[in-house]
Amino acid sequence: MVEFYAPWCPACNALSSAWKELTERAARRLLPMKTAAVDVTKSPGLSGRFVVTALPTIFHVKDGEFRQYKGPRDSEAMLSYVEQERWKSVEPISAWKSPDSFQMSLVAYFFKLSQSLRSVHTMLMETYGLPTWGSYLIFALVTILVGALLGLILVCVVDLLYPPQRSEKVMVTREEAEKLKAQAKADKSDEEEELINDDIVDDAENSQNSDAEKNSQSNTEDEAQPKAEGSGDDKQCELEDVCAVAKGVDNCSALEKPLVPFIIDTALRTYEII
Repeated sequence: MVEFYAPWCPACNALSSAWKELTERAARRLLPMKTAAVDVTKSPGLSGRFVVTALPTIFHVKDGEFRQYKGPRDSEAMLSYVEQERWKSVEPISAWKSPDSFQMSLVAYFFKLSQSLRSVHTMLMETYGLPTWGSYLIFALVTILVGALLGLILVCVVDLLYPPQRSEKVMVTREEAEKLKAQAKADKSDEEEELINDDIVDDAENSQNSDAEKNSQSNTEDEAQPKAEGSGDDKQCELEDVCAVAKGVDNCSALEKPLVPFIIDTALRTYEII
């Protein structure tokens, strides 16, 4: 069983008596069990491997497997946890979070760095009498300078590994340069001529389309005239039908007069006959 504690932690001080009693009782019973206590202020790297975020923290270690103990903090409970093998019902820490893994070794170095920075901060305030904001300002400036230095180093490394590709310069004589300019002007004039020819072709096509539309309009007017003549014949036939209905009329010559007076006159004659 391993306990992580700190001297300034009240809960750790309260657990110290139960931890000593656990050690003595395990020795009297001759149990294959050992106890250890780790001061996180003196061993920040080891606490970083176990990712200790609360104090006190107790771990059970057996056969390379690590389990965190979360039971009661009295000696009887911790002793029965080991003696009755209750630790078997607890899932061990996963392999990628195991304290002996490579990634947790990196975490341990970060814990050591944080502890070192904390020590420097304490020294600046207690030894040199700097205020808290002064210590933070120094840390901020150092952080900016270190970041700029690391960025410069990274840029240099990238340029060294992947140098930028430079375009090769081609040496050309003055005569060749003048020829290239003349050729470019000729190509430009050819393009302009092609555009002008395209515009002329488009204008010709538009004019042809307009002439075709005019011819189609004249054809429609010619077709409309026979239709008008046919409509006159239809009207003549309708008049002949009216003449056939009226009494005493055999042709439509009488309908050269207005139609309404003629009908009235015909009706009066019929009434006199009756």
